[in-house]
Amino acid sequence: MIIDRAEVIVTSPDRNFVTLKITTSDGVTGLGDATLNGRELAVVAYLREHVVPLLAGRDPHRIEDAWQFLYRSAYWRRGPVTMAAIAAVDMALWDIKGKVTGLPVYQLLGGASREGLLAYGHASGKELPELFDSVREHLADGYRAIRIQSGVPGLKAIYGIASQASDTGGGEARYDHEPARRGELPVQEDWDTRAYLRHLPGVFEAVRHEFGPELPLLHDGHHRMTPIQAAKLGKDLEPFDLFWLEDCTPAENQEALRLVRQHTTTPLAIGEIFNTVWDFQDLIREQLIDYVRGAVTHMGGITPLKKTIDYAAQYQIKSGFHGPTDISPVGMAAQAHLGLAIHNFGIQEYMPHGEKTNQVFEQSFTWQDGLLHPGDQPGLGVTLDTDEAGRYPYERAYLPYNRLADGTMHDW
Repeated sequence: MIIDRAEVIVTSPDRNFVTLKITTSDGVTGLGDATLNGRELAVVAYLREHVVPLLAGRDPHRIEDAWQFLYRSAYWRRGPVTMAAIAAVDMALWDIKGKVTGLPVYQLLGGASREGLLAYGHASGKELPELFDSVREHLADGYRAIRIQSGVPGLKAIYGIASQASDTGGGEARYDHEPARRGELPVQEDWDTRAYLRHLPGVFEAVRHEFGPELPLLHDGHHRMTPIQAAKLGKDLEPFDLFWLEDCTPAENQEALRLVRQHTTTPLAIGEIFNTVWDFQDLIREQLIDYVRGAVTHMGGITPLKKTIDYAAQYQIKSGFHGPTDISPVGMAAQAHLGLAIHNFGIQEYMPHGEKTNQVFEQSFTWQDGLLHPGDQPGLGVTLDTDEAGRYPYERAYLPYNRLADGTMHDW
């Protein structure tokens, strides 16, 4: 059996997704997710022009060798476009191997280490009543851990608040509860770090008072603080026992996490924009984080992310894989299989996809008692309906960007 052909499929049901479909000479197919939110067509070109021509005739069972070939033969290594393309090939080959053996991928990774994956959902609100309603809705949906994102007085629109795009001049409503907007230009949002730092501890105090001490609460700072600001927030949030504080400061400056660690015991999660184990190396070795936020789609696939998590296990650092709806159902399935198999699983971010997306991608996920499971179908357990996908052509979409009150560009 050899790889006969590969094709890149772009579809935009509830948002844009890039899928690689590999077909073997025996007619077995495998799917891989190559979606890079807001830069999808860059990966499409990389795959179609540079990767797909290299796949025909290769042995699909040689997953490690294929990964090393695509990574090393390009010479220009790493980066989100390259690693998303490699990830798609890696996932598709694991999907094929599972189908050939008749086993779900998690069985090929060593079997299940738990009954299911504890997953957290995204609760948000401009003000406390709206936020409380959102928390209650997530609890009613079965979530047993909740991310808390709140509006800030004086700011019109900020990351993490599931409002309508029209609220910020974006025109069309948000799709799949995500901040990306379909349109020719990105939407500008506003930001004030000092106002945020003053407001947020009171939000968590109110949430704890309303929902009690047992509910795991998470928060995403989304790279917007300086190291000392992040340290202050972590310290101020300690009384409210967060499960984690995510992306508290831009992690390109990894030394910054040393300062944050000196000032707070709030657990830290980092890495959704990282692409390789090298991005995590110092953070793991120096134990500057508690959770690895990498994504199978952005980290080059199942193969390298499992190695990263195995490395993290030596330091009692756990997984916290990225999982909003800019990861396609294929990528989410790959993450779920990996999360089910590893020993040092922590938690899985999980946002259900929209109805149109679920029609394009038939999935075998189960969701019960707050636990996500990828299912027991051979391979990844996701089937792509190409006819349905063809109904939704690509639409240009951008993530928003931030400016401060004086017009200065700021991390979003």
